Amino acid sequence: MVLQRDDMDEVPRAVVALGRLYPPAFELGEHRHRRAQFLYAASGVMVVSTPHGAWVAPPERGVWIPGETPHAVKMVGSVQTRSVLIEAGECAARSRTCEVVAVSPLLRQLLLEAFDVPTEYDLAGRDGLVMSLLLNEIDKAPPAGFAVPFPSHAALAELCQAFLNRPQANATIDGFADRLAMNRRRFTRLFRQETGLSFGEWRQRACLAVALPRLAAGEAVTTIALDLGYEGAGNFSTMFKRQVGVAPSLYLPHSGPSVRTGHAAPQSRARGKLAEADA
Repeated sequence: MVLQRDDMDEVPRAVVALGRLYPPAFELGEHRHRRAQFLYAASGVMVVSTPHGAWVAPPERGVWIPGETPHAVKMVGSVQTRSVLIEAGECAARSRTCEVVAVSPLLRQLLLEAFDVPTEYDLAGRDGLVMSLLLNEIDKAPPAGFAVPFPSHAALAELCQAFLNRPQANATIDGFADRLAMNRRRFTRLFRQETGLSFGEWRQRACLAVALPRLAAGEAVTTIALDLGYEGAGNFSTMFKRQVGVAPSLYLPHSGPSVRTGHAAPQSRARGKLAEADA
C-alpha cells in the first residue's frame, strides 16, 4: 500500500515517516500538510521556499515546517528525502515558523531508522521507543542558520526577491534605500524590523542560499564568487568559512553513510510509506 496525502491524517500515530528518491532539479510545487514536517535530505541539497523566505538544507541540516505552511521544494542534484510528519502538540519547543536546524549523527540515524518502521508501529515496543526518541531529538535540535527571511513590506519584499534571484555581494544600503525613496536611517530600521537581520547579514545569507546549491552541483568556487559580485574567490571563501565553518572548496556536502535503499523502487516501499511527489 502506498499512502496518499489524505491518508496521512488518518494514521493513528503521532509521527509518520516518509521518503523518496528525486531526480536532479526536480521541483515540488507549493503544497501544505496539516501536520508539521521535518524535512531532511539524506543525500543532495534542498531549497525550501515559502511566502516568508527561503531555506537551504544540505545533508547535515533539516528544515522544520510548521503545519499548514505553504511551501515549495527544489532539489539540487539527486536527492533522497527522509522526513516525518508530526501531529500538533508534539515537538512543542520548535518554532512556529520555518527554520533550518542541525542534524546530529544520532538524529540522522533515527530518521533513517524511522523509514523502516511500520506506519502503525507498536507504541509499547522498540519501534515506539525509536519514534519517541526521534521526536525528542527533533524537538531539541539547535537552529543552524541558512534562512533568508522575506519582509512583508511589499516594495521591500520585491527588492529582496529580485536580489535573491541575482545576488550581488557589493549591493549597498544606500542603493536599496534610494530605490525605496528612503533615507539610510529609515531604511536600516525598516529592514531590521521586517527581517530581524541587518542588511549586511541578510545579503550574506542570500548569497549563501544561492552558493550552496551551486557548490553541491559541482560548480567552481571562482565562478560562483565572481557571479555573486565578489572581487575574487578569496573574499568569497573568507565569508563562506565564517558563516559555514569550512572553506567552500572543502564543502561539497556529503551524505554520510550510504542511505539504505534495499529493494525500494523510486515510487514506493513494500512497507507502505508515502512516495508520491510530496517530499
